[in-house]
Amino acid sequence: MRIKIYSGFIILLLCGTAAKAQHGLNSIYSAYGIGDLETRDYSRNFGLGSTGIARRHSGYLNELNPASYSVLPNQNFMFDVSLKAQQVNYSGSGISQSAGDVNFKRAALGFKAAKFWGISAGIAPFSTVDYKLLNQQFMTGTGAPVTETTTGTGGFNRAYISNGFQLSKNFSVGVSTAFLFGPLNTSKYTGSDSLQTQRDKYGFKPNFTAGAQYTGKINKDWQLGLGATYRFQTKMKLQETLNIVDQNGTSLYNKEQDPSYFTLPAEYGAGIALTNGTVTWVADYRHQLWNSLNEKGPTYSYQDGERFSTGIEYTLKRQYFNQTFEGTVLQAGFSYNRSPLVVSSTQIKDISGTLGVSLPSKNGQLRYYVGLEAGQRGTTGTALVKETYVNAVFNFSLRDIWFFKRLSQ
Repeated sequence: MRIKIYSGFIILLLCGTAAKAQHGLNSIYSAYGIGDLETRDYSRNFGLGSTGIARRHSGYLNELNPASYSVLPNQNFMFDVSLKAQQVNYSGSGISQSAGDVNFKRAALGFKAAKFWGISAGIAPFSTVDYKLLNQQFMTGTGAPVTETTTGTGGFNRAYISNGFQLSKNFSVGVSTAFLFGPLNTSKYTGSDSLQTQRDKYGFKPNFTAGAQYTGKINKDWQLGLGATYRFQTKMKLQETLNIVDQNGTSLYNKEQDPSYFTLPAEYGAGIALTNGTVTWVADYRHQLWNSLNEKGPTYSYQDGERFSTGIEYTLKRQYFNQTFEGTVLQAGFSYNRSPLVVSSTQIKDISGTLGVSLPSKNGQLRYYVGLEAGQRGTTGTALVKETYVNAVFNFSLRDIWFFKRLSQ
């Protein structure tokens, strides 16, 4: 009965995760390409600077490397869900404002299908479009100024099924089969014009990521972990509809447009982890191969991007029925992201620091996680905005025994 209740709860959550809780941000950097590409991981890795390619841990679901699922515990069912609250201050030429938002960021489940095989499935945002631009223009013949308003919403989601396989005591491999899908919507009107021009795009495309992990002892107390991932290049077809509506939302004109295409580049990553069971240090490097794709627009372009991150974790042990379990976990991390987006000949950079704490319930079935991040993205200048932000992530994780039969049965 308990498993049926959990399963129904998970299905409801997975069906609803594509929708955001609120809309309050207004990031100019989400107006380019397919939106603001997500680089953070909203699991327990968050407080480590979203680092974990080499992390092989049986206590949580680590989508940064699908090979990690090979270590999921037998006869255990795992589920987690994450929310992010964000506060951003924007500054630039003639700009000084702030905004806040709360968004659903992840729902995932995992279990061991066989002694050597672990599976996880979930859904999370892949990119976000959320902006409103005001541009002053002048009417021909009169010279009178009018304001053109352009609004963008939507973004891509990533639904995935990942498999991890343990090939030997020390070596595991994995593959994540993902489906990228979602709308990219823009609407535009000028001055007090009652007509609004809408361009609605929609894309759907599978995408694949492969991973490998090695773990082994380097002495009596310390264990070394090495990890690598490779996300394959994907060319996405975007179907587009042009729609003109009046102030009541009535469609006056609707026509399918020729499709456009966007190529998501290959990305490779590498990581290292050192742990003695109490102290864990991790570091990752990820590199996106944009240079050969020639993806660009009238005011922007893409070039190779890279992300460095590192973090340290300290675990307090606890006793439960004469056994030792993982208790409170404390984390600190740092990340430097050189985004592939180039605006006004400036490549956008994002630097942040993170803290995290994970607390177990009394019986260890539930874990409550809070992660904090403070950082800065972008800079001031022509067509540029500096974003100073604080993020708070809340993660709820369930771990329960599956396929358990009572002795009395």
